[in-house]
Amino acid sequence: MTTPPPAVSGVAVPPGGPVRVAVVGLGWAGREIWLPRLAAHPAFEVTALVDPQPAVRGTARDTHAVPFAYADVDDLPVGAADLVVVAVPNHLHAAVAARLLRRGVPVFLEKPVCLSSAEATLLADAERAGGAVLLAGSAARWRADVRALADAAAGLGPIRHVDVAWVRARGVPDAGGWFTRRDLSGGGALVDLGWHLLDTVLPLLGPATRITHAVGSVSADFVNDVAAHAVWRDPAGAVGAAGAPRGDGSVGAPRGDGPVGAPRGDVEDTARGFLLTADGASVAVHACWASHEALDRTTITVHGVAGTATLRCTFGFSPNREPTPVLTRTRDGRTVALPLSTEPIGAEYDRQLDALPGLLAAPASRGAAVAEAHRTIDIIERIYRTARPTEPEREHALAGQRDR
Repeated sequence: MTTPPPAVSGVAVPPGGPVRVAVVGLGWAGREIWLPRLAAHPAFEVTALVDPQPAVRGTARDTHAVPFAYADVDDLPVGAADLVVVAVPNHLHAAVAARLLRRGVPVFLEKPVCLSSAEATLLADAERAGGAVLLAGSAARWRADVRALADAAAGLGPIRHVDVAWVRARGVPDAGGWFTRRDLSGGGALVDLGWHLLDTVLPLLGPATRITHAVGSVSADFVNDVAAHAVWRDPAGAVGAAGAPRGDGSVGAPRGDGPVGAPRGDVEDTARGFLLTADGASVAVHACWASHEALDRTTITVHGVAGTATLRCTFGFSPNREPTPVLTRTRDGRTVALPLSTEPIGAEYDRQLDALPGLLAAPASRGAAVAEAHRTIDIIERIYRTARPTEPEREHALAGQRDR
């Protein structure tokens, strides 16, 4: 009888043995977030990789001792995996996931789960047709500080308003790549960061809360400014696979318009939205890839009848972050700090993996991720419809700032 490997985060191997997982898509998220964590987690066994680039899949296969690698998801044999983690570019998310679901293969789909309401419907149909479950890879709600905020908000009585913002100092991802092309990404900061923000705030309002109105604005002052690019998203940049800063943690970038011949981004770097619920509550959303701020920060303030609670932290992997999360509660003119447990950068992804085997086996999971994704993308679509597009700036918006 063999002894199972030590548990990660206190999680043991499932009774039936590790969940066999295939990872489809070895871009930044697949290669740097999911594959290393899955390979190290005792509840999972990575049995296959899928990526069209031979060198990329070969390197990943050798690094993590994965037995099989394929160029296309259709090459993945039936029965080769109990779960497929899909981390392909945004515009392929729904199509690839639907192909797998129709074959009866359970899917864990990286955010954004879909780029339109039509894609959400496609996923729902595929989930029903194949009888397999779709799980969503939105990790923000798994953060310890977000859970502590939710606990604090539960003691504030009826919620009247929520302010939620993720504002980066310099963090335009993969400039010149698919992230800044609307036809491939589905949108800019609102789709990228806004999905995390909505994933955090909607559960605070309650699962039955209906959003009746959603309006917003977008702008593109930084998207084509190299000084605003997130070099930590590059494999040679500041953050490694486990989320730990490399080198000096610098997030600066050379000035200029980017590589010669690189396509200009046509998505927003900043989006602001305002939501109203059927019961009269409101939400202000601010998603921003780049700004004139000094640090990347995430701020969530919940206004209730009995007081307010505010979390100030930094979501994501950027090393240019708030030093430590801070959670406060204000009542009757008195503000107190609430206790928070310390956790490493990226722990929310590990925590989500801890829960995946249970979610995969739970009958209640069927249809839940699609329903949440449908609500989220409906809000995003409505904000985009009301927003007046602006032409991306050609001057360097950050030209007066010092390099970091």
